[in-house]
Amino acid sequence: MYQSFDSASDPSLGAGRVTTLRERLSAEGLTGFLVPRADEHQGEYVAPGSERLRWLTGFTGSAGMALVLMDRAVLFVDGRYTLQARQQADPAVFTIESLIENPPAKWLEANLGKGARIGFDPWLHTIAEVRTLKRAADKAGVELVATHRNPVDAIWPDRPQPPLGRVEIQPNALAGELAKAKLARLAATVADAGASHAVLTDPSSIAWAFNLRGSDVPHTPLMLAFGIIGADGTHRLFVDKRKLPMQTEAYLTQLAELQPPSALENVLGELSKTGGRIALDPLLAAEKLRMLVEQAKGTVVEAADPARLPRATKNEAEIAGSRAAHRRDGAALARFLAWLDDQSTETLDEITAVRQLEAERSRIGQETQMPLRDISFDTISGAGPNGAIIHYRVTTATNRRFAEGELFLLDSGAQYQDGTTDVTRTIAIGRPTEEMRERFTLVLKGMIALSMLRFPAGTRGCDIDILARLALWQRGLDYAHGTGHGVGSFLAVHEGPQRIAKTGTEKLLAGMMLSNEPGYYKEGAYGIRCENLILVTPAAPVEGGDIPMHAFETLTLVPFDRRLIKADLLSPAEREWLDAYHARVLAEIGPMVDGATLKWLEKATGPLA
Repeated sequence: MYQSFDSASDPSLGAGRVTTLRERLSAEGLTGFLVPRADEHQGEYVAPGSERLRWLTGFTGSAGMALVLMDRAVLFVDGRYTLQARQQADPAVFTIESLIENPPAKWLEANLGKGARIGFDPWLHTIAEVRTLKRAADKAGVELVATHRNPVDAIWPDRPQPPLGRVEIQPNALAGELAKAKLARLAATVADAGASHAVLTDPSSIAWAFNLRGSDVPHTPLMLAFGIIGADGTHRLFVDKRKLPMQTEAYLTQLAELQPPSALENVLGELSKTGGRIALDPLLAAEKLRMLVEQAKGTVVEAADPARLPRATKNEAEIAGSRAAHRRDGAALARFLAWLDDQSTETLDEITAVRQLEAERSRIGQETQMPLRDISFDTISGAGPNGAIIHYRVTTATNRRFAEGELFLLDSGAQYQDGTTDVTRTIAIGRPTEEMRERFTLVLKGMIALSMLRFPAGTRGCDIDILARLALWQRGLDYAHGTGHGVGSFLAVHEGPQRIAKTGTEKLLAGMMLSNEPGYYKEGAYGIRCENLILVTPAAPVEGGDIPMHAFETLTLVPFDRRLIKADLLSPAEREWLDAYHARVLAEIGPMVDGATLKWLEKATGPLA
């Protein structure tokens, strides 16, 4: 109902499509073209018609870029997708490179010579990204050319039309603040930045600012639209009115002037002509927007999206909603895990597991009168070696049966109107090996280290990432992804700017929700990940302390598989945390389940021996 299991890609199509693209580039006087996994909003969540990278290469991951030249083609992906890219893209056509260690700008500078003309679609690259590319191109004597039309669109015969998903109003009881008040706050921020207007390009920011939820992209309640926030309190929203029910349109007309998306370029040009100072976030706004402002003789004010931090720091209503959503989700997971333990391996496969979990989430939503609106991303249901593919997506072609002595990695989430969830559990199928148990426990130690942490106000994600990796590092192990991403409130399951990673430079503020998900992946064998969502909260003062401190509240309420825990590797403090966590899971989830599930839960949450 919520997840499609169609085969995700066909590598055999890549060669023909790349050949056709090269013919198009030659006709336009280009020697290469950049194809990012992006849309005009620079978001992770894109509509089918913006899946250009997927159509061209077969790669279905949420981050990546291809550079197609006349004699070769390169696909850049990060560490989450290295194995996946090798499987989905034709190796005879695409060379796989690291998006982090050898990104397109660095590769371009090292591998292209003078005279090369590399095209790019200015709607699909941010201002900061193009700045980096141009700097590298200039050093190499390469010309970077902004195209008027994307050549991939010109050769994609059945490209899907833009979506027209229905838009609804998020009730104030769940939003916690009227849109009018939010917009007033944003207008003041724009004025403080020295700008006359700010362009909101991120659909999550628009959804938050106007208290709207849409349905234009899979699994994330976003409306694809642009907004212009005026420092003088006049605002514009560029949206196709066919998405708006009568009630929603009437609501929005009280907050902003509604115009079609096609009017954005002209309006932005007019605002710029009259001496407008237009705030654009260089990390989020398309290069095309900068071009439009400057071509009209306006001034670009580089400033962070004014909605990002307010959106990330949840208010009390959003926090209460998230806690309720996680209790509901914990009950659904308990029912699923109890069911899973009762099955024989002969009847289990990855797709069967996904369908059962979706059924349990739907059931709990109906029982609690807070229906499951969608899953929050395609469930990662990886049995055995498929679990080692960090962002694996099961299809009918890859669906794997469970087998004794393997691990099952299940990373899933739900969208309820009061909150977004994301949880990963690794489960033993039959008897795990001692290596599996040891490495699971090392991962668990990293997750517990963050869960127990107290840290000074102003700490950044990069300051604490090492704690989740330390136990693994001491054994010569690591994982090729960040430790935590921000999470929205019935919005994007991956939300910035907060994150826990080596590159997480944003301060962790009270009210921010993040994931806590260290892992370990043994290629061709198994994957391990432990993930809870956590909330940044003010910490109680320590006697004798003299600085404000923060801590993490764990939101997720799902037991860990005790069959995988080597208790002798845990410190007394870690064991105490785990026993207390399991006791809390039983106390909060126990009243929501009964029968066989309750018996299973009581056993699963018992103290470690």
